[in-house]
Amino acid sequence: MNDFADKRYSFSVGTHYGSKVIWVSFDKDKELISHLRSQTKARWSSTQKKWYVADTRSHRAIFGLPQKITGEAVLAKIHVINLPEFTRFQEHLLLKGYSANTVRTYSTEFAQLLYVMKGNPIQELTTERLRSYFLYCHEKLKLSESEIHSRMNAVKFYFEQVLHRQKMFFDIPRPKKKLLLPKMLNKAEIKKIIAATENPKHALILKVCYGMGLRVSEVVALKLSDIDSAEMLVRIEQGKGKKDRIAVLPESLLPELREYYLNYRPKIYLFEGQEGGAYSVRSAQAVFKKAMEKAGIKKKVGIHGLRHSFATHLLETGTDIRFIQELLGHHSIKTTQIYTHVTDLSKSKIKSPLDSL
Repeated sequence: MNDFADKRYSFSVGTHYGSKVIWVSFDKDKELISHLRSQTKARWSSTQKKWYVADTRSHRAIFGLPQKITGEAVLAKIHVINLPEFTRFQEHLLLKGYSANTVRTYSTEFAQLLYVMKGNPIQELTTERLRSYFLYCHEKLKLSESEIHSRMNAVKFYFEQVLHRQKMFFDIPRPKKKLLLPKMLNKAEIKKIIAATENPKHALILKVCYGMGLRVSEVVALKLSDIDSAEMLVRIEQGKGKKDRIAVLPESLLPELREYYLNYRPKIYLFEGQEGGAYSVRSAQAVFKKAMEKAGIKKKVGIHGLRHSFATHLLETGTDIRFIQELLGHHSIKTTQIYTHVTDLSKSKIKSPLDSL
């Protein structure tokens, strides 16, 4: 990716003054140094006599290195007897082509069961004991319905996909999911949030999120090459479900994007972190949280609320729901239809029959 595969670079993972880094080794060459520095914020280590960058997901993606699935802390708590099965589980997820986020989530959830198993082999777990485990998750751990569903999905994958035991879950009921309406903001609140964000880069992140209805993970993954200013379109590459789609670039954003580019000079990603590479999801979430506080808005809503607001406000202006479905990248129209419940509640012009008596 980014031409590094065709260059004479080699990469290794290590630490430098207590921080995790990726070492970049190559024969001294002005062209190679120029290329590395144009694509990343690489630094030179005078002690190691090598170039290095922070060990981040975006740098691993740029260099074509495998992504870290689970941390050492997770592995340390799994008994040695079950470690081979945990590795087998992760390998099966990778072979199935699951996204990095799904692999991490499933791995974390499956590890929770392995912690409880301790030194007992996971392959010997019976349906009855598995049922008792999920009761434990419900009664003792007090997990929510969605958390239990997530854990069940991971464990079900292991027994049905890895071990091919299709009957393990026949007698284990799933908790009924709550129907929760999306948490959204009205237009006045969004204006206040953006106005309260003084940093131009941070304000632009929020505008892109709301203006195109993107997930925060999609916002930070945007590359300069994804933006087609001639057609006023933006390519969303490998969004949720590993699907590409096209978003509409708001006309009001184009001059701001051009000014932002001249001031910040991002290299690959539209929004880049201090160490180069893509801006982190956590940082974007922190930007939104700080803006909410400064704007004095007390609603319990995260940055994903901007995406919900985008969909709701489009519906309120009469945009066809199937067009909104495509813009959001929903596989099923049923997912998009949840916003009709929100718009019905938010339309102040709806009058009670009592008022016409």
